[in-house]
Amino acid sequence: MLKSKKAEIIEQLTTSFANTTAVVICDYKGLTVSELEELRKSARAKDTSVQVVKNTLATIALNNAEMSGVEIKDTNIFIWSDDVINAAKIAADFAKDHDKFVIKAGYLDKEPADVAKIEAFAKLPGRDELLGMLAATWMAPITNMAIGIDALRKKKEEEEA
Repeated sequence: MLKSKKAEIIEQLTTSFANTTAVVICDYKGLTVSELEELRKSARAKDTSVQVVKNTLATIALNNAEMSGVEIKDTNIFIWSDDVINAAKIAADFAKDHDKFVIKAGYLDKEPADVAKIEAFAKLPGRDELLGMLAATWMAPITNMAIGIDALRKKKEEEEA
């Protein structure tokens, strides 16, 4: 690879990593191309990026983005997103279905994170789920009042009959 091409990749990755809140580093050795495409497709649906990058280029880009503390070695695929939970969920869900896909480490809010922390974030409800819970909580008093009024109406109808 030409030096200018490497510099371009490092610049692009540095910008991406600096503007993101989560980077998950995974081992993909042994996965087929179609399995990797499946991962990319599921990530794209949640506004998450997935890319295989040379370790030296990724290390330089992460250091430029002020993320350090995780050793990068062997074969790696990088998953990053503005939503910490989405990035963790995509990696964890894909790892459940594919034995050869292994979460190694990552960065959550620019801080180094181990596998346990990434899996803990993957278990949290996502933004849409939290908004649904909040809406249900707000609607509960109105729903209960409607049920009470309907019960009162039925009782009045029975008394009149």
